Amino acid sequence: MICIIDYKMGNVASVAKAFELVGARVLVTADKRKLHKAKALILPGVGAFAAGMRNLRELRLIPEIRAAVNECKPFMGICLGMQLLFTTSEEHGKHNGLNIIPGNVIRFRSDLKIPHMGWNTITQAAGRKPQDAGLLKGVKQGSYFYFVHSYYVKPLKQSGVLAVSEYGQRFAAIVAKGNTFGIQFHPEKSSDLGLKILENFCKMAGEIR
Repeated sequence: MICIIDYKMGNVASVAKAFELVGARVLVTADKRKLHKAKALILPGVGAFAAGMRNLRELRLIPEIRAAVNECKPFMGICLGMQLLFTTSEEHGKHNGLNIIPGNVIRFRSDLKIPHMGWNTITQAAGRKPQDAGLLKGVKQGSYFYFVHSYYVKPLKQSGVLAVSEYGQRFAAIVAKGNTFGIQFHPEKSSDLGLKILENFCKMAGEIR
């Protein structure tokens, strides 16, 4: 079963529904014992970075997240959940993140309207080989996905960037470190192609064939 971590930060129900649509068995929970037994973990999220980290600390979920990553269990952070995987964020001051993927979360510095909200394209990052597709299998270059964010991640190592998008500047749309993935857009709001990415993740986790 795939567990969706419920740390009181937004859209867990819609994420769970999207995974169910691709045939996965899902459980929304903050129970550490159930998270430990899960085949894969999802960290979704909508809201502020500092509040997300505070909730993870108060619910004592950080050790379970670290354990899952260290065990190479398939793990996906979505939107805020992706940003929390990084070292620090400058959102409303400087805040420490989970530091699972080295790098920082910074605000868009552009004359364009912030937040970046709506449909935008992603492309596989330069230098990636076809066999690296994994999560993007069946997703064409330039496909559209739904974004809502004012901050973006800047990984310390660009080798972990799987796909990029542009909004006044190029930024990482999907990152990876081992079996840990971060997705800046909302696959659960991105129609069939968003479901395709979730399906690919479930196949990688062995939850569906």
